[in-house]
Amino acid sequence: MALALQLSATSAGSHTLTTRCVGAVHSASKIGYGSVAVNDRTCGGVLRHQVDQLWHVKEAALVRAASVVRRSAESPSGSVEVAVGGITEVGNDTFYPFLKDAGEKVVVLDMYTQWCGPCKLMLPKVLKLSESYTDVLFAKLDCNQENKPLAKELGVKTVPTFKIFKNAEVVGEVRGAKYDELVKAIESARLLS
Repeated sequence: MALALQLSATSAGSHTLTTRCVGAVHSASKIGYGSVAVNDRTCGGVLRHQVDQLWHVKEAALVRAASVVRRSAESPSGSVEVAVGGITEVGNDTFYPFLKDAGEKVVVLDMYTQWCGPCKLMLPKVLKLSESYTDVLFAKLDCNQENKPLAKELGVKTVPTFKIFKNAEVVGEVRGAKYDELVKAIESARLLS
């Protein structure tokens, strides 16, 4: 069954996903980050299942698009873009140059995997934090096979794990999807001189 998808977001954080299925139009609404309500009477469970699977892909695309539309500062070394008000994807080759280019700024590193449910739930929240804390740099590290050496070096045992750096030194760590603890760790790191 082929689906045509259109995702729209509101400022309140709710989303509407419109799909076309066998000539009929259906819509699904998502409020917050937990529930999806499918408004359809003909395609039933098949549509609900496909919406559940595709929702994360579309939502991640919106987050990536929002991350691209951001103010950026020139990297002193010219090697890595140091972004302000967004999240920068880093890997084995780009993490340490990113950290060096950050200078004395606080850096929050979100270590995640593509399959991790709590990681997906934290992503929109971390994006909002990156927009709120313009004096803090945010980066993401996908702990996949390609980045496994760096993830191991950084001591990742569970995802999501957030490491907070200042002057290229670890000054805080939060393991798990603990938003309030992450905010406290960022606030503490910002107070360090």
